[in-house]
Amino acid sequence: MTQPAAVPFMEHLEELRNRIVKSLIAVGLGTIVAFFASDWILEVLTRPYEIAIPDASLAFFRPTEAFSLVMRMSLFGGFIIASPIVLYQLWRFVAPALTSKEKRWAVPIVTVFVTLFLIGIGVGYWALSRGLGFLLEFGGDSLEPVIGADFYLKFAMRFILAFGISFEFPVFIFAAAAVGAIGSAQLRKGRRWAVLVIVVFAAIITPTGDPLTLSMLAVPMYLLYELAILAVRWILRK
Repeated sequence: MTQPAAVPFMEHLEELRNRIVKSLIAVGLGTIVAFFASDWILEVLTRPYEIAIPDASLAFFRPTEAFSLVMRMSLFGGFIIASPIVLYQLWRFVAPALTSKEKRWAVPIVTVFVTLFLIGIGVGYWALSRGLGFLLEFGGDSLEPVIGADFYLKFAMRFILAFGISFEFPVFIFAAAAVGAIGSAQLRKGRRWAVLVIVVFAAIITPTGDPLTLSMLAVPMYLLYELAILAVRWILRK
């Protein structure tokens, strides 16, 4: 097995700086693209709100609020657009520390990483209107929801990103198995602990805190855990 050559600390820092700069440039260019599509992004993000509260509309309360919302949505869209490049830069930074045997898993892992992130974004978007509907039902007929655009859009973007980030964890399990840190037998024995950790994590990361939304995140995460076990067992033979 070919071992990676030692890299001086300053060169390591310089490489990190270059990867960060390239990632920021990618996010910046993605943000510009998203800015010109901000009307469409706003329409997409407000659709779950309209489903949860028919005939309702969002309002802004400060002269600068609409501008800041457009900038925030553009950055949100830019990050999603640039995510494949950001993850590729992460791989290029880590690659020199990997052995030749470990490097062969890099491209498949990055591909799955991006795919799971985008799937998580989609699941989070699907769950958003259902989570909203569940929470707003507690108001009954006596309370009429009046929600500002700034609060709602922050909530929606955090909610969707929480799902996207959470769906990445099987990749880390597979990567740990690829370098020999864990095996499928250990993962199977740790199912009970995995359930506990997943439920606690889902309760912390979901911004709503309700059991419906928690289940919408925790159940797919556990299914991904089981898929990670199968991937380690049948692909890595560990």
